[in-house]
Amino acid sequence: MYAIIQAGGAGTRLKSITGDLPKVMVDICGKPIIEWQIESLKRSGISDFLVIISKNGQLISDYCGDGSRFGVHISYIKEESPLGTAGGLYFARDIIKDDFILCFGDLMLDIDWTRFHSFHKEKGSSLTAFAHPNSHPFDSDLLVADENEKIIKINSKNNVRDYYYENLTNAGLYVCSKEVLDYVEKPEKNDFEKVVLKHFVEEGKAYAYRSSEYVKDCGTPNRYHSVENDLKNGIIHGKSLANPQKCIFLDRDGTINKYMGLVIKIDQLELADDAAEAIQKINNSDYLAICITNQPVVARGDVTFEELKNIHNKMETLLGKGGAYLDGLYFCPHHPDGGFEGEVPELKFDCDCRKPKIGLLKKAQERFNIDLSKSWFIGDTDRDIQTGINAGCRTIFLDTTPNPPIRFKDAKPDFVCHSLGEAVNLIMTLERGNND
Repeated sequence: MYAIIQAGGAGTRLKSITGDLPKVMVDICGKPIIEWQIESLKRSGISDFLVIISKNGQLISDYCGDGSRFGVHISYIKEESPLGTAGGLYFARDIIKDDFILCFGDLMLDIDWTRFHSFHKEKGSSLTAFAHPNSHPFDSDLLVADENEKIIKINSKNNVRDYYYENLTNAGLYVCSKEVLDYVEKPEKNDFEKVVLKHFVEEGKAYAYRSSEYVKDCGTPNRYHSVENDLKNGIIHGKSLANPQKCIFLDRDGTINKYMGLVIKIDQLELADDAAEAIQKINNSDYLAICITNQPVVARGDVTFEELKNIHNKMETLLGKGGAYLDGLYFCPHHPDGGFEGEVPELKFDCDCRKPKIGLLKKAQERFNIDLSKSWFIGDTDRDIQTGINAGCRTIFLDTTPNPPIRFKDAKPDFVCHSLGEAVNLIMTLERGNND
C-alpha cells in the first residue's frame, strides 16, 4: 500500500520561525514533520511512499533520499508549476494500482493507519476522510455524516450557521481507492477537498472515519509551539489508538447539562455552568471524553431519533463555543416497560446497552481501544455509579446539593463531588500524584 505525502507547500505562515523551509521540513523536536509522518505510517506497515514536491523541493529529496535511512522506499513527483492539492495526483495513476493513503505535509500526527484502512474496506468506500472533533468547530469546515458514517455533505465554515451542528472536522487525511486517481484526468491545478472530495460525496461514495487520535496542522507559529509542547509531553504518540486509551465517561443529564427532567425539547437543554471548562481540561489531558446516556424518551415516543440528534447537536455546538468537545457520544434509546402513549414497540425490550449494563461502554472500548480499568465514570445517579462499577472503572458521584444525602446501597462511588469541574480537577490531581 502506498502513502502519498503532499509536500509542495511553502510554509509562508511559519517564516518567522523557519525562514524559507518547505512546510514538511519544519523541525519539531529534532526532526522535520515529514520524518514524523513517515515513522507513523511505517509503524502500521506502510513502506512505499510517493512524495509530491514543487520545483523548489530539492531540500526535501536531499534529506529523505530514497527512504532507505528510514527503512522505507520513497519516490518523488515533481510539479514544475503549482497544481494545487489534487493536480499532482495525476502522475500517480500509473504507479498506484490499489488503495492508497493521502497525507498533507503540514500535519503533525500519530495514528493507527491499519484501523483507518480497515474501516475504509469494511464500508466499501471510495474515499474515506479522517474526521475528529476540535476545539473551534465554529470556524472549521465540518463533515455531515449519516448513521452509517456516509458523508452527506460538507458544512463550510463560510456558511451562516443559524442552526446547531455536530462537531466533526475534516482533518486532511484520506484513504482512497484507485478510483480517486482515475477521477483526476489531467495534470492541471485542482483542489482535493473542493473538487475531488465533493465529487465522491455527491456520488455517495465517501465516508467519515471518526477518531480521537492526534492530527494537528502546525502551519502557524502558535500551532507550531502547541504541537511542540504536545510532542515533548508524550501526548501525540499516546493518543494513537495502537495504544490503550484512558477515558472519562460522562453521563449527560445532570452532568454535562443542567438537570431539568426528561429533555424532550431542544430549548430544555442548557449546559452546566462549568461543563465546557471541565471538558476542555479533559481534552487537554491524556483522557478521552465520552458521553454515555440513557434516552428512553425515544422508546416512549417523546422524541424521534432526528429530534434527539438535534438536541445532541445543540450540546456539541455549545461545548464547541466554549472550546471543548466530546470524543464520542453513545446513547441507549430503549426502555423495557410499556404503557406509554405513542411508544415505539420495536424499542421496548430489555437491551444490553441501557445503564447500568455496559453495552455502550463496550462499544466505546472497541472503537477507541479503551482500558476500562484506568478509566472513570462521572454521573449524578446510582445507576451511573453502578455502570462504572460494572465496567471496572473508578467512579465519581455528582451531587449538587449542599449536604449530599446518603443514597448508596451497593453502588458506592469512589468519590463524591458537587460539580463536573470539581470532579475533573480531582481526577487530574490524582493523575499528577500518580506520575510524581
